[in-house]
Amino acid sequence: MTLDFDAFYLPTDEDGTFESTPATASPWDHSLQHGGPPAALLARAVESVRSDPALSIARFTADMLGGIPQGTMRVEAHVVRPGRRVELVEASLWAGDRLAVKASAWLIRATPGSTHEHWRPEEEVPAIPPASSERFFEGVGPDWGYGRAIDWRFVSGGYEPGPAAVWARLRVPLVAGEQASPVQRLLTLADSTNGLSGSLPMSEWYFIPPTVTVTIERPPTSEWMLLDARSTIGPNGIGLAEGDMADEHGTFAKVAQPLMVAPR
Repeated sequence: MTLDFDAFYLPTDEDGTFESTPATASPWDHSLQHGGPPAALLARAVESVRSDPALSIARFTADMLGGIPQGTMRVEAHVVRPGRRVELVEASLWAGDRLAVKASAWLIRATPGSTHEHWRPEEEVPAIPPASSERFFEGVGPDWGYGRAIDWRFVSGGYEPGPAAVWARLRVPLVAGEQASPVQRLLTLADSTNGLSGSLPMSEWYFIPPTVTVTIERPPTSEWMLLDARSTIGPNGIGLAEGDMADEHGTFAKVAQPLMVAPR
């Protein structure tokens, strides 16, 4: 596949400021951003200010304060509760002069091998399917940037309403000229939980999450990540999307999103 972008974001000459590319485009409106890339950019900011690289993001929540427009993004982060074993960091993403996303992250010190004897990797993880011709949701054209920026390999489900399980990997880096960290990669994908598992046609319904929370047991060990996603809808216009994220060793993270469900 030929891509007309090299990354989700391009750094500018000003520290902490980036230009979005078409790779960030939302399926609902290409002038807005999908929630995954901004969440990952905030995780990058969190990782840059943590007190120690051994502190690993264990819970990350991003609150979207409205549609996130394409254009210039500014991110900042600060440690709220420092700690040797547990730390809390908050981060903000600004679109122009508007606060667009707020994030908080709990970090826990990783001690390699300290609990390895109690870890039980899962033995049955579905294989990565071969590549197939790509298409997207009904009503979403083939030029959808975020869709093209990720290599999707469906194990079950697809772009029709209902649950889905899909192996995916980023085709481009989060920030041009950088290698994305494992947590940045998983957060670029995690916000797709609701879209992949929507139980109503995207061409007729909105099922939009104002927030996403990802609880992380460990970072993924390879570029391929399996997202097993499902959604339910209650009687009053509110739904719930949930996802399990895995690699070749089994589950490494859980995703949860409340949904605003309404006719388009």
